[in-house]
Amino acid sequence: MITLFGIPNCDTVKKARAWLTERGIDYQFHDFKKQGVPPERLAVWIEAVGWEKLLNRQGTTWRKLDAATQNTAVDAESAAKLLILNASLIKRPVVEWADSASGNDLTVGFDAESWGKRV
Repeated sequence: MITLFGIPNCDTVKKARAWLTERGIDYQFHDFKKQGVPPERLAVWIEAVGWEKLLNRQGTTWRKLDAATQNTAVDAESAAKLLILNASLIKRPVVEWADSASGNDLTVGFDAESWGKRV
């Protein structure tokens, strides 16, 4: 089963969910706002793609943080703490494809072309 992690009102998450639905692809949606960031999954994601890719430094949430808070993200451990406290800092969507318990089949962000090659 595919699991898409994100925030429902995020435009990119909306596009990704619509893309999957239009193709009749079943998936589970994990809402960061309601269900939080699963720490055990976050550790797998960081191991698989790196904390730098998961931390969205381009978004509004990042820009609203004070410089001192931004400067706390210096490695995987410190970034993970920040991401758990504020899920809006995670680049979205994070998708665990059919068999990605180990993080081997994971994507961050939405790219219709590369997703089309997966399904």
